[in-house]
Amino acid sequence: MLLLVACTQPPTKQSSVLPPIPEVLSQSSPSTTLPFGRMNGLTFVAPPEPFPVNPMPAVRAVGANWIAIVPYAFLRPGTADVIFNEHSGQWWGERPEGARESIRLAHEADIRVMLKPQVWIPRAWTGTLAFQSDEEWEQWEKTYERYILRFAALADSTGVDMFCIGTEFNAAIQQRPQYWHQLIQKIKKTYKGKLTYSANWDDWDKVPFWAELDCIGLGGYFPLVAATTPTVQELKAAWEPIKERLRTYSKQQNRPILFTEFGYLSVDSSGWRNWELERDIKRRNINEQAQANCYEALFSTFQHEHWWAGGFLWKWFPNMRGHEGYSERDYTPQGKLGENTLRKWYRGE
Repeated sequence: MLLLVACTQPPTKQSSVLPPIPEVLSQSSPSTTLPFGRMNGLTFVAPPEPFPVNPMPAVRAVGANWIAIVPYAFLRPGTADVIFNEHSGQWWGERPEGARESIRLAHEADIRVMLKPQVWIPRAWTGTLAFQSDEEWEQWEKTYERYILRFAALADSTGVDMFCIGTEFNAAIQQRPQYWHQLIQKIKKTYKGKLTYSANWDDWDKVPFWAELDCIGLGGYFPLVAATTPTVQELKAAWEPIKERLRTYSKQQNRPILFTEFGYLSVDSSGWRNWELERDIKRRNINEQAQANCYEALFSTFQHEHWWAGGFLWKWFPNMRGHEGYSERDYTPQGKLGENTLRKWYRGE
């Protein structure tokens, strides 16, 4: 029997030619080494149909040098089957044809790509995914492996720069660690690029396989300040103990830290638990300043740290279109005060 609880956690100036990617970190490499340079990333929202206009100039205009492409698979509550149907039931941007075109356009614009296959469970969260029998675990693991290796092959054939092996499987990793060790080895036989995993903000130090990957990936959705419009200084003060923990862990693991996701809604109190604000977002007061302050505090805290690889802002609507309706209260900074803050840091202005 599948065990799920309601979601209580979050699902988080460049030159025209990007520098070459150094070799992957080894166990003897210093933790100060960033294998990719600073990753100024955006998470693309998959569009339902092909791009009406090339979205990459807008990406470069804001100063981003990476995008994350997220082809969602689905898991129905009460089942153990990871479902991905590339012929129907998926938006164009999630299907292999859409992912390939997005990757092609990005690379043509000298923008690197992280491919981040991710499982969505309606009214639940992957972090609490668990099963009562070995048979159910094995069924889930078989179908997840099929899904993830399908996209590992696509990543390799299209020259994707980084591949994310999973997102926020807190319970599954703790209960079935051997599966993940074996899965990583299978992925490495298919995909020859750089690897990460996207841990949740509260369990990144419990992941047992960082030594097998190139970056310690995590969602940067740490609750910071609950005030309606937190100041930058208040937010930076809240970041300090978190930063020190991450710095120490990076050194211990000999790997840089990557925020595979980070983001804030443009509503009151967005420096706190954004996944809770999502539940009745339509009734929340719009607050662009709160979102902008949160960006400013994050970047001013981390952007100059040599062990911080960068991150992928959640989220960015190519051509202002996507499978989720654009909202003035949404995570995207597009057309808001936060876009100016993002440009300031990503472009170095």
